[in-house]
This record gives sequence, structure tokens and C-alpha cells, in this order.
Amino acid sequence: MGRLQVLAAALLFSTGGAGIKAAAFTGLQVSALRSGIAALVLLMLLRGLYIGRGTRMFVLSPAMVATGVVYGATVTLFVLSTKLTTAANAIFLQATAPLYLLLLGPLVLHERFRARDVAFLLGVAAGLVLCVIGQGEPTTTAPDPVRGNLLALLCSITWALTLLGLRYIQRDQTQTGAGLSAVTLGNLFASLAAWPFALPLPAASVVEWSTIVYLGVCQIGVAYVFLTAAMRVLPALEVSLLLLIEPVLNPIWTWMFRDERPGTYTIIGGAIIIAATAIKSIYDSRVQGSEGDPSPQTQVP
Repeated sequence: MGRLQVLAAALLFSTGGAGIKAAAFTGLQVSALRSGIAALVLLMLLRGLYIGRGTRMFVLSPAMVATGVVYGATVTLFVLSTKLTTAANAIFLQATAPLYLLLLGPLVLHERFRARDVAFLLGVAAGLVLCVIGQGEPTTTAPDPVRGNLLALLCSITWALTLLGLRYIQRDQTQTGAGLSAVTLGNLFASLAAWPFALPLPAASVVEWSTIVYLGVCQIGVAYVFLTAAMRVLPALEVSLLLLIEPVLNPIWTWMFRDERPGTYTIIGGAIIIAATAIKSIYDSRVQGSEGDPSPQTQVP
């Protein structure tokens, strides 16, 4: 059941690219509506979690708020970059977050940097370069690939900071659901920040409005319900590897529903990033098991 829940979460996450491309809405309108709806869904989940345990819903801390802010920036940047460049470029460039995690981890969390991590860094860097140079000409679904790629690179940095924050609050706080609380706050921050630029809302079709509702309820809200439930019973390594289905499927859904075709270099670069992440996760797991090293691994949700 845990594996099915992770696969369901990855499947829902992967539909974001195609959904965000809804033509009637601007990037900030999608961000305001998607994150706002997701925040409501996650608040209902948290209410059940905390009230069922007889505890307060939120015990705010500077670390939790800071994590919520960078997560809110991440979901906003992901929407904006997906609107401007191909869904493949947006998701593959975001997947380079471990590159920054390995550099920031020793400074922020005092986690060790190992010599074997250099090969991983080089592999991800090579994939990043191929994704950037593999951008095609502007199209209807990717009108400004250069600016979109830059936003996607910035998104990968804020996503790395989000992972650092989530790891920090989960490690240093005993409150159940601290990470999910930070994600809820992040979606709330993202929605509130985008609303002043989202009005007036367009007269979109029923299909496009349904797509926006789906993004908030299912692509974020329900996906995190599945993911948090699965992480109670599955090892982090297995979860991280199953979630690699997301960047694989994301461009496929966008091609099927939006007829958006990524360039050859982008596909190769994305494959290198995904393969490097999978190999590192498996290798680190074996080494830590043999050395008894309890330090957390770098994962890409």
C-alpha cells in the first residue's frame, strides 16, 4: 500500500506541467488559485491530524516560517517557468536541486561532503548544461524559453533551500506534521503574494477552470496526503526513487495533452540528471548501510 501511495503521489505531481499550461490563465493567476486551493486542502488535513491528537494545529517557529517562504517561492517560480519554457526544461532544471544541496548541506546542516559526491555533481552539471542549451524556439506553449529557463534555475535553488528547511525542522522539532505545516504555509504565502497580480480573473471555459481546481486539490493536496502517509512506512531511499517517476512522466503528459515537444538535448540532459540522482541514492544507501552512517541522503521529491 505504501508503494502504491508513493506512485499515486508521483503520478499526480507529474501532471502539473500539462495543467499549468492552461491557456486562459496567466502564470500568477495559476499560482494564486492553485496554491490557494491546495492550502485549503492541506489545512483540512492538518486539522484532522492535530485535533485527532488533541494538539494545536500550528506551533510556528522562525525555521518553519522561513521554510514556508522558500517553498512558496518554489511553487510560484515553478508555475512561472513552466508557463514560459517547456515543461521538460522546467522539471529537469528543478531536479538539479541536489547540486546545491551538496554545497549548502555542510554549511547549514553540518553534513559531510564526500569525495564520491564530485562525480554526482559533474553528472548533474552536465545534464543542466544540456537542458539549457537544448532550448528550442519560442512556441505557443513555451513563449519565452530563455526567461523560463532562468526562472527554473532559480526555482531549483529555492527548492534546495526548501529541502534544507524541511530537513532542519523535521530533525530539530518533535511536533508531528511540522513539514506538512511548512508546506501548507508555503502554499498560503504563494497564493497571497500572487493575488494582487492575478485580478481580474478571466472568463475561462469549464474545462480550464476544472483544470485549475484539479491542480490545487489533486496535484498538490491529495498528492501530499498520499506522500505523507507512505513516508510513515517506507524507507526514504525507496520513496525518493519511486518519486523519480514524476520528472519522467511530466513531459509525456504535456506532449500528450498540449502537443509540446522538448528538444533532444533537453531529453538527454534530463535523463542524465535522473540517472545520476538514482545512482547516487542507491550507492549512498549501500555505503551508509555498510559504514553505519546515519546521515541523511540527498533526495529529489
